[in-house]
Amino acid sequence: MTSLLHTLQQRYPQALVWGFGDSPEMADELAALVIQGHKRASCGALVSYLKEPILPGSYNIILNGRDEPVCVIRTTVLRVVRYCDMTAELASLEGEGDRSLAWWQASHQAFFEREGTWAPDMELVFEEFTLVEVV
Repeated sequence: MTSLLHTLQQRYPQALVWGFGDSPEMADELAALVIQGHKRASCGALVSYLKEPILPGSYNIILNGRDEPVCVIRTTVLRVVRYCDMTAELASLEGEGDRSLAWWQASHQAFFEREGTWAPDMELVFEEFTLVEVV
């Protein structure tokens, strides 16, 4: 454990520690969008969230692609939404690509297919968050 991560875990003792996406490149890209203020939301398959639930008010220490802490976020809103019911407004909050619903649908379908959870009517946990600290 790095000393920075240890310090953050002392400051945020209940915080989950994780990186976005499913590759080091994606972790770097999405963490950078959070730090820049473009990414204020994320989503995942409900079945994945049930393994390690996040609650509103939870702190999360975000790692880059080298498993180094880069920022801390705090969950503000959680909602369950089906993939097929995603709105352009919510997709835009994720801050990725051109922020359109079409881009969101294509990129997230590909992600969930790699994860093995994709279905047109799959349930997602949509998480809105605030950036607490950049480290």
